[in-house]
Amino acid sequence: MPESAAPARIRKRITPYQIAQIVIGLGFLAFVAWRLYEVLVVEHTYGPDTWLKFAISGLIVGSVYALITIGYTLVYAILRMINFAHSEVFMVGAFAGFFVFEALKSLPVGTGGHPFIEVYPIPSIILGFAAGIVTSMVTGVALERIAYRPLRGAPRLVPLISAVGASIFLQNAAQLMFGPQRRTFVNLPALDRNLGWTLTVGGKPVLITYTGVFTFILAIVLLVSLYLIVQRTRLGRAMRAVSENKQTAALMGIDVDSVISQTFAISGVLAGAAGVMWGIHYGQIHAYVGFIPGIKAFTAAVLGGIGNIPGAMLGAMTLGLIESLGPGGLGMDFQLKDVIAFSILVLVLIFRPSGILGEVLSEEKL
Repeated sequence: MPESAAPARIRKRITPYQIAQIVIGLGFLAFVAWRLYEVLVVEHTYGPDTWLKFAISGLIVGSVYALITIGYTLVYAILRMINFAHSEVFMVGAFAGFFVFEALKSLPVGTGGHPFIEVYPIPSIILGFAAGIVTSMVTGVALERIAYRPLRGAPRLVPLISAVGASIFLQNAAQLMFGPQRRTFVNLPALDRNLGWTLTVGGKPVLITYTGVFTFILAIVLLVSLYLIVQRTRLGRAMRAVSENKQTAALMGIDVDSVISQTFAISGVLAGAAGVMWGIHYGQIHAYVGFIPGIKAFTAAVLGGIGNIPGAMLGAMTLGLIESLGPGGLGMDFQLKDVIAFSILVLVLIFRPSGILGEVLSEEKL
């Protein structure tokens, strides 16, 4: 091939779409750099104590997003579908924990008639989480049996529509059963949302709440436990086999339907725990409380690499930090944090659809 032909061949590889990607990317980076310079160097809008508060808030909300994100990731890895009703599984768990705490608050014990939730705080926490976890687990398995299993062999769009319908059904059912008003979680005295450890940063106090630390540590424990289950247990090996090829897994003696049901059960357990944690830390729940966290968790799944468990965890934590630090760093109103989160989703889909860590594609997925 003549040397003059090589540059022409190279030029043909750069498509208009790629040029548009480069222009958009450079423009976005220039805008972010300019805003960061204005806020951090010129204006000095926030001190180090405020940035630490933003970072702590981002880690806490990111840990909750991570638990919800894993539910999307597990189901996608097994069925190649996005379970958009998963956010309502989260909501159901939050309501279950709320009603258990309310019942324990109204249950007098001892000669003094003190509420059970005050006399026995640790059993109360265990009962609240158990109710949320079991309720969400049953809801997740029921969704798989009723809304998804009959459509197992249908085109991908059909179960997706079924998931959206199930989501709307659960939202309206919760509104009819629990009412449209917001409910306030009654926390244990030891987990009061205004109590915690105080650090002094830059001469100003920074409160690290007990509920935030509890939420973050419990989320990390659950995420690590799930990773060990998937990597080192018989069920985990079966889940990975079904994810690669259902037909081959069935020929090797794996009960595919049972593995899929157990996957929905595990995702329900994580969503239920996340729902109770959300109520304990943020205080208020309602019939649509799962919608925004669910969309954010889907964004985190795409950001980290949907179908990739470590990527889902990384994506959720990254999104939580971006959502908390982004408005302050860009000098925007904090009510626009959702705009930043969904802008990240658009940018990831444009520049790296496989996510930060990417997705290992088998022949079947291709």
